Amino acid sequence: MTTQHDATASSNGRETSNWEARFNTPYLHTVRPAMGNPHTALVIENHRHGVRGRLLAPEAGSSRSVLSDILPVDVNFESFLSPDARWVVSLDDGGGSEVGGLLARSVDGAESVHLTPDREPYVIRGMEFSTDGSTLLATIVDDEGFHLLSVPAHPWGEAAVIWSSRNEAWYGHVSADASLFCVDSTNHNPGWRRTAVTVVDALSGEEIAVCNDMVDGGPVRAVRFSPLAGDDRLLLSTEKSGFARPALWSPSAGERTDYPLPALAGEVLPLDWDPGHSQILSLHVDAGIHRLLLLDTDTGELSVVRQGTGSYAAPDVAAEFAYSAQSYLDQTGGVFIFEQSWNTPPALIGIDHDGESSVVIAAPELPAGVPLNSELVTSADGTPVQLWWAIPAGEVRGTILSIHGGPNLVTTDHYAPEAQAWLAEGFAFASLNYRGSVTFGREFREGFWTGYGDREIADIRAVMDRLRELGVAAPGSSFVTGASYGGHLTLLSMGRLPEYFAGGFAVVAMADWATAFEEMNAALRPVWEKVLANGELSFEEACAKLSSTSYVDQVQGSVVLFQGARDSRTPPAQARNYIEKLRASGGDVSIEWFDAGHSPAGLAIEHEWLERELGFVALTESSTRWSDKPGG
Repeated sequence: MTTQHDATASSNGRETSNWEARFNTPYLHTVRPAMGNPHTALVIENHRHGVRGRLLAPEAGSSRSVLSDILPVDVNFESFLSPDARWVVSLDDGGGSEVGGLLARSVDGAESVHLTPDREPYVIRGMEFSTDGSTLLATIVDDEGFHLLSVPAHPWGEAAVIWSSRNEAWYGHVSADASLFCVDSTNHNPGWRRTAVTVVDALSGEEIAVCNDMVDGGPVRAVRFSPLAGDDRLLLSTEKSGFARPALWSPSAGERTDYPLPALAGEVLPLDWDPGHSQILSLHVDAGIHRLLLLDTDTGELSVVRQGTGSYAAPDVAAEFAYSAQSYLDQTGGVFIFEQSWNTPPALIGIDHDGESSVVIAAPELPAGVPLNSELVTSADGTPVQLWWAIPAGEVRGTILSIHGGPNLVTTDHYAPEAQAWLAEGFAFASLNYRGSVTFGREFREGFWTGYGDREIADIRAVMDRLRELGVAAPGSSFVTGASYGGHLTLLSMGRLPEYFAGGFAVVAMADWATAFEEMNAALRPVWEKVLANGELSFEEACAKLSSTSYVDQVQGSVVLFQGARDSRTPPAQARNYIEKLRASGGDVSIEWFDAGHSPAGLAIEHEWLERELGFVALTESSTRWSDKPGG
């Protein structure tokens, strides 16, 4: 069911909302609280031309939190704040390559400190301050492997590698007093992303304990150390049942408390922990729908904090933080709720220990949008996959299927200006969570490991068939789009499901896996090499089956690639290779270059891409090849 939105006459005669306002209106991207000081946070906003930061801090003489003006210091989507709120720390990567060095900037913009001036460039896979502010721990990756890098932070001192591994290791955490570090490691099971939690002495790097759930077949991940000095316990996310559940573990005492929560279906992902009030904040996800829960660690009782208003956390992968945005505890018995939905921009809601709620950061006022429906669709082998969809009022021009990247990401009930734009222009809009998406359990998340694209393609076929049942998704007016792995699946769909799509918009897509490995950054290369070599095919055979270059002769529709010139995840050479091979086979293909890395910032470029995609659709509607346009 869709809702009616405010309308004005568009140039094509349709009654549509002013969707362009969504690309001109800044909105909240994330709120990152200072470690040990969650009432103070770095607020990161997505603006027309780039990313801007503000401070959220208690007002003098009041319990109310207030936003500062825009800070006079550069930030990016992965920046975060020191506990004393004096420094913003980011990876300085020269404009988006994701390879560089850590840089601390004072919030007033007056000072800059390069934290690893003598170290070769690296990739970040985790950053965190200790609660006491003495230490910054970074999980870094270079050609030598994965490392825990300790940086004295008060004052800044010389960085030192404390622990290293050739095997994949992500998301290091530091105890409140900086005496212990932990990291999600794969030393116990190299080549498979089923992690254990390794705890090391912060001075010597000596391994003290490992929490390993492989006997039960599942990974265990660290969420955070206790914020209390002298308390070495860790909040964990475990998967003994195949679905995420919280647990508490003391590496020194060897004591562990699991919370299996058998009455709940789906995942219960621990987000934050307040031991002083015996509370774990958890995200309950069942069939893709979010609820925010509080778990009483003394009694095991659950209470609902928020439900029915959208999503409350956005899982990330191959990034500096496990969540690009999330709700968190205020450590005084209250909760800060980060919420958003398909038709409503993000906002921050505060709920105090008495249950009183208040708007801390309001969403901008925009024309009413269209919510999306959630539905489970049965794939070819009987696996249910989640489909989000909406159909515009009036005549339907076509259908857009959006596919998320990752693959260990997920499409939530989240704010998406492009979805509202397509709907306003008369297109049905849909997005699916294919095999490989997170928050649907371990078996579903690992579903892409040995299928070499087969399961994802089966899921795409299933949801397109469902959309046809809904009266949309005609082959001549259906288009597929996605970024990163979603771009990979866009190109793979154009070659393996040519009868379903008239065109594909592939953003920073992986098109030729073998070629990509020559330029791919150090954090990703060994991981994908092992994943692709773990199945029944050889590495070379797996690359060939996964690569869209293998299917160029089957492509019938038009294709455009949007490619970053400095992308180290899906590098330029492999994109060029796909273009050359598809053109040689007689295919209709264009490429649009932009001067950035994998994830360019700012609403302007998203707006520009949407406008160009609408232009390509218009070419299809007039039976014109996309490559025949000027500059194509």
